[in-house]
Amino acid sequence: MTAEISKNEDDSVIHPAPCVNWRRDGAELVLEISGDWKRDGPAVSVTGAADAGLPKSYQMEKLGTYDSTLPAFLLSLMRSAPQPADAKDKKFPPLDGLPESLRGLLSLALAVPEEAAGQTTPHDSSVIRKLGGVTMKIGESIRSLIDFTGQTVLSLGRFFTGKARFRPADFWLILQQCGVQALPIVSLISFLIGLILAFVGNVQLTNFGANLFVADLVGIAMVREMGVVMTAIIMSGRTGAAFAALIGSMKVNEEIDALRTFGFSPFDFLVLPRFLALVLMMPILTIYANLVGILGGMLVGAFVGIPPVLYWTETLTSVDLTNSSLGVIKSVFFGAAIAISGCMQGMKAGNSSAAVGEATTRAVVASITTVIVLDSVFAVIFTLLDV
Repeated sequence: MTAEISKNEDDSVIHPAPCVNWRRDGAELVLEISGDWKRDGPAVSVTGAADAGLPKSYQMEKLGTYDSTLPAFLLSLMRSAPQPADAKDKKFPPLDGLPESLRGLLSLALAVPEEAAGQTTPHDSSVIRKLGGVTMKIGESIRSLIDFTGQTVLSLGRFFTGKARFRPADFWLILQQCGVQALPIVSLISFLIGLILAFVGNVQLTNFGANLFVADLVGIAMVREMGVVMTAIIMSGRTGAAFAALIGSMKVNEEIDALRTFGFSPFDFLVLPRFLALVLMMPILTIYANLVGILGGMLVGAFVGIPPVLYWTETLTSVDLTNSSLGVIKSVFFGAAIAISGCMQGMKAGNSSAAVGEATTRAVVASITTVIVLDSVFAVIFTLLDV
């Protein structure tokens, strides 16, 4: 076989092009390799046909210099060769004729099975397969949620029996972060929600000469739905995301593993104080949000000619103890859902900074989704109970 010749632009250096020639020596298939195999060299020239699988031997007399290109080519050839259907018939491919360095390198590479993740496989785009994948992911998420909720309940049981261990200073710090430090954003959002409800209600009720009932509209809407839901959404984006980011960062830094090593339960030390703090503060924040929203509606009422005293009296008439307690009851469950979602995503985060960001995003989405689902369930229950 005559090897092709490649030249540099200045014609000063001549490199034989890499060539592969398949030929038969009697009944055996032989692979003849020649030329210089360089990563930035010319393309490989292949002659003959490998019609019988792997070669029985190699001829390397005309082989020049080579780098990793040659062992990569041989390894790809050996991995892509058809294998017997019966695993017992599979044999180590022959390496006769190869240089000693290549035989050792290929033996090590072939001794380790190729990772499935590194293989490119065609994706089945069938609708049934996609539906099955989505269903399995949903089932796994539900299973993880049930398991984490159960672990939280067990940790809560240890707390009431005096067996849970966490630092009281951490609990009071988290309580402050969930309560006092959340007041500014809760105040702003609740006040604006009250303003919006009052403006929209006044436009419609004025057509019937009943703009005084703006007080009823704002009061009932705030204490039953808007106050608790908006507070829960705020806490999902603010506190739930913070829980996920902090616990995820601790997992990346192996601090959670260190807690286990020292005999501390991560649920008791990390999840339990955050769960208790948010469950305790959500009803207080909800009551505060209701009052601020009613104040915003009162400001609009004063602007459209409803005296504040009359507005307040009408609000007290329409908002009874039953209505005002519904939002507070829901807030306890919303707080528990936000705490569990945030802590669970943090505990499930991967071991990289990017994984912490993804866990934070999942925590916000899961918290808000859970809050809306729970609110829908409560709406159905309250309707059936006629409250």
